Amino acid sequence: MIKKVQSTCNFCALDCNLDFYVDTETNQIVKTVPTKGYPVNDGFSCIKGLSLSKQQTTVKPNNTPKIRQADGSFKQVSWDEGFQYVADKLKEIQAKYGRESVAGISTGQLTMEEFAIFGHVMRNYLHTNVDGNTRLCMASAAVAHKGSYGFDAPGFTLNDLEISDTIIFIGANPVVAHPILWGRVRNNKVPGRKIIVLDPRRSETAMNADYWYGLNWRSDLLLLYTLANILIEKDWIDHKFIEEHTNDFDKFREGVKSYTLERAVRGTGLSEEQILELAGHIHNGKKVSFWWTMGVNQGYEAVRTAQAIIDLGLLTGNIGKPGTGPNSITGQCNAMGSRVFSNTTMLTGGGEFTNPARRKRLAEVFGVDESMLAERPTDPYNKIIEDINAGKVKGLWILCTNPRHSWTNNETFASAAKKLELFVVQDIYDTIESAEDCTVFFPVVPGIKKAGTYINLERRLSAMRPVLKREENDISDYECILGVGKALGMGDALKGWEDVKSCFNLMREASRGMPEDFTGVTWEMLENSHGIQWPYPEGREAEFADEQRRLYADGKFFTADGKANFIFEEVMDNPLPTSAEFPYVFNTGRGSVGQWHTQSRTKEVKFVEDVSLKTPYLFMNTEVAKEHDIHHMDRIRVYSINGQDAVFSVKITDNVRPGELYAPIHYIECNKLTPSSYDKYSREPNYKGAPVRFEKL
Repeated sequence: MIKKVQSTCNFCALDCNLDFYVDTETNQIVKTVPTKGYPVNDGFSCIKGLSLSKQQTTVKPNNTPKIRQADGSFKQVSWDEGFQYVADKLKEIQAKYGRESVAGISTGQLTMEEFAIFGHVMRNYLHTNVDGNTRLCMASAAVAHKGSYGFDAPGFTLNDLEISDTIIFIGANPVVAHPILWGRVRNNKVPGRKIIVLDPRRSETAMNADYWYGLNWRSDLLLLYTLANILIEKDWIDHKFIEEHTNDFDKFREGVKSYTLERAVRGTGLSEEQILELAGHIHNGKKVSFWWTMGVNQGYEAVRTAQAIIDLGLLTGNIGKPGTGPNSITGQCNAMGSRVFSNTTMLTGGGEFTNPARRKRLAEVFGVDESMLAERPTDPYNKIIEDINAGKVKGLWILCTNPRHSWTNNETFASAAKKLELFVVQDIYDTIESAEDCTVFFPVVPGIKKAGTYINLERRLSAMRPVLKREENDISDYECILGVGKALGMGDALKGWEDVKSCFNLMREASRGMPEDFTGVTWEMLENSHGIQWPYPEGREAEFADEQRRLYADGKFFTADGKANFIFEEVMDNPLPTSAEFPYVFNTGRGSVGQWHTQSRTKEVKFVEDVSLKTPYLFMNTEVAKEHDIHHMDRIRVYSINGQDAVFSVKITDNVRPGELYAPIHYIECNKLTPSSYDKYSREPNYKGAPVRFEKL
């Protein structure tokens, strides 16, 4: 018998829905079809989503925990024994070294419920630090949203891409990174529609754009302030919107006055004509949308750059209206769920850790004493790694992430892993680089065998539902965390957390009255649905019935006075400039549509493996290659300012600038070279800015 199960793709932030056709007798997926009518992907998917069925054959049923023995070998143990071992070690380490001597690192790929219970166990009960690799991709956007809007609430819907007449991508390459999103752009039939790309590299998106502005590396904030100044000087701004719905415009106007056209030409490498032309595009557009992602977020002044994009939307009134908005494109499938429900940078469901009313309310929802709740935001990712290397953190539990590969300046994580007394790796693969030094491995099931909730980049909740039946001993991430919580002796503190559906209902109640209020959504409503965007408050369902809704249409934001904030700060000096010793910039990004992050998942896909190089490579400008007598696929050794070096093959192109090298992130050598440098507000790594030199081999 063949049955159909609709579930959510858990690769990128689009959260496409897919229909899986399963042979119930053999428990095998026989066909995967993108869900027709689903508002996000409407019958389309990229190769990554279609490949999810491969996990039924490549994720082996070696499904019991293993614990490293004194001689270095591993011993297979029962789940209960594994839970108790980890719980005992966590308590032992805390008793010996202090409560913050253990820590956790999660991901953007878990379900909302898994984020919530991990935050409850680690942050509320153990009172320690937990960060996630959401810090590596969306922290800058989240901080920018909170400062400008009062809450981490991107206001757009994906439909805006189809009705905008001026689409501006800043540090974003959706042709490769978000192909279904790019499909929405291709569906745009607005007469005279313009696609504009701001990027130092002539990316795949730039190749498909009407206008490409190839600005100098890390000159984007200078350009954005200059554009704001031009728009103000020419009176190309929305005075009514500014007066009625924003704060601090006068301060912002004074701040950008010194960002003259001449200064921008010197700093950006663009001509006066190009900058004025770009300002004209913004002014002449009736529905202008700005879209940014990692090219902005992963920088040393990323928060201010994101807020400068928001400032342009506020200046021109391009926010809250169809086809407009300063819009952040999220990286991972549930980064939004992580940001709002992981209990790391704000209380579960939102709110400051110091807010007495919010603490009281959450304590009531969870049925615990207020004193149990986490008292402050977590230490960020970089401090956790630094504290391991400094001997302050002795135990680490990572879930669904591979920091040995993905962490910036990743040799620092390699060093840290060897210093831990307890290193728990929870993953579907024991072959990831981060598992090499683990002391405990928890083998959990992939998404096709579990249930939960995802929240995509446009705030859409969607259901992950089990496609395949479990094998004996199979457990999910949620059940694994719950098992450790029980072994810790949490007792009544786990009432209401007994299973994923119960946790979903807790999170519904935690959201009540908050910006993301989804109390009108039930577990059953999400099954076989079109997803539901938050907010969707109970009792107001008819008011929020539209499947594609945007925020801020009424000009009201989540600040105390309901107005958005203009934010300005002078452009800072680059903390890692190029020099005579390190004259090139090492830039990073996606390689191909099929590749994903550290390739631990997409290596399952034969097509991706067949078309991807097995060894690391980078792109070099034709002139530079000629100058150094380098030919296609010659090998070079690249030396970074961080003291590390790595070997790459070279692909020669005119699509990167002469002063830059561009490498795909999917090879471990890439982040061997990236620096331990961070945005001062978000603490997101400055992945795209390592000064380097190279020599031909």
